[in-house]
Amino acid sequence: MSGLVTPDREFFAQDPVVLAPLLLGAVLSYDAPDGRVAIRLSEVEAYRGVGEDPGSHAFRGRTPRNEVMFGAPGHLYAYFSYGMHVCLNIVARPAGTSSGVLMRGATIVDGLELARSRRPGVSDRDLARGPGRLAKALGVPLEAGGSDLLSPPFALQVPATALHSASGPRTGVGGEGGGSQYPWRFWLPGDEGVSPYRRHKLAAE
Repeated sequence: MSGLVTPDREFFAQDPVVLAPLLLGAVLSYDAPDGRVAIRLSEVEAYRGVGEDPGSHAFRGRTPRNEVMFGAPGHLYAYFSYGMHVCLNIVARPAGTSSGVLMRGATIVDGLELARSRRPGVSDRDLARGPGRLAKALGVPLEAGGSDLLSPPFALQVPATALHSASGPRTGVGGEGGGSQYPWRFWLPGDEGVSPYRRHKLAAE
């Protein structure tokens, strides 16, 4: 396994399709009031910005919801999915370009008992296997959106050398953005933290 290094800001200031696979195997920790949990990323999805990516929250322009996507790279874009699950993204590209990488699946590498207490009755494999589960296991609230992932209470390290990965269409994205022309979901083959692929019923071919 590659060693881990702490990236600089410029590491995140690149095309999310390039950045996303480089984040596989990264370790993200969060110090919540009740303790620390750390995850190792197994699965991510890249989303480009305004006018480029019909699957992106920023496709139609800036809104109060997606404002953080237009900010500095390496910050956290958090949003509610279906009004109940918090999903976490890493802002990519230089400020003003509205791109990001969704943290879609992971395994717990520190704080396992705390993660279990946040998701009682769930198998260890499923604690962070899916974007909503990942945020809940980490204990990151919606209000943490806009935080710098390179500063406390967060810490992020990435592999010094990119790990072998696979790619395919993004999960649960409808319309053109969910089709095969956007193979921007990346994962570590065989890793327990990878979530099941679910094609949106309205996704393009």
